[in-house]
Amino acid sequence: MASRYGSMKQIDGFGPNGETIIDYSIFDAIKAGFGKVVFIIKEEFVENFKSIYEPKLKGRIEIDYVFQNFDLKQFGIEEEIYREKPWGTAHAILSGRHIIKEPFCVINADDYYGFDAFKKMVDFLNTDASDSNFSIIGYQIGKTLSEFGSVSRGVCKTSEAGYLEEINERTQVYKKGDIIVYEENGQEYPLAFDTPVSMNFWGFTPAVFKLAEELFKKFAIENKEKPKAEFFIPLIGEHLVRTNQATFKVIPTDSQWFGVTYKEDKPFVQASIDQLVKDGIYPEKLWN
Repeated sequence: MASRYGSMKQIDGFGPNGETIIDYSIFDAIKAGFGKVVFIIKEEFVENFKSIYEPKLKGRIEIDYVFQNFDLKQFGIEEEIYREKPWGTAHAILSGRHIIKEPFCVINADDYYGFDAFKKMVDFLNTDASDSNFSIIGYQIGKTLSEFGSVSRGVCKTSEAGYLEEINERTQVYKKGDIIVYEENGQEYPLAFDTPVSMNFWGFTPAVFKLAEELFKKFAIENKEKPKAEFFIPLIGEHLVRTNQATFKVIPTDSQWFGVTYKEDKPFVQASIDQLVKDGIYPEKLWN
């Protein structure tokens, strides 16, 4: 809903010909070997999305749409629960449970991830993914910050073998001079530049849907008096790791992430994309 950005940033133009950030993600995904894209949106946006993306993507990749809504009866919850905002990213994934039948990745529409991440994810999904072995792309926190305010980041603690042990949501991460800190209860704690963080780039098999559905039903009932509580993807990861139901390979990338949390981020994102075009990473007219 882009509350801090002030408008529908997922379809805002950032490229030299008005390309959205997700245009570049889909371009990289196709190049890496993905064959299908599913847009998880509000139903009232569907015609808008179709008019923007179908002319570009027709014949290049299979397209589908699913709708995130407030209906809890589809999960067997008869109780009316008041909501002020959507149920969160993990609930969004559940919206696709009836049409996604193959190993898949999840991304945010307003984050630029880079080709390296998509290629590494394809390789994982093709060779290592199983119903008890999932993955997450780990970005270096120093390459994921905004110049215009604090950000939320899922800070990953990994084993020596590179598997996720913990993921802690730090809601106020920012630069302070030459160091990176997160703030909690009025205290500041330092973070190393290369600390791996989640930017919501996850790899799953469809087995995650059954696991997540049970967790969501419990979450919804437990948070019925909290109309802003959100069911985030890291909650799934934390639970599955803690209960030994699944492992998560943290796949490192040194790619520069960028995204639009604040309106002030837009010129930086535009300049970053312009530079990628100048460097030959992308054609000037992406879909020609």
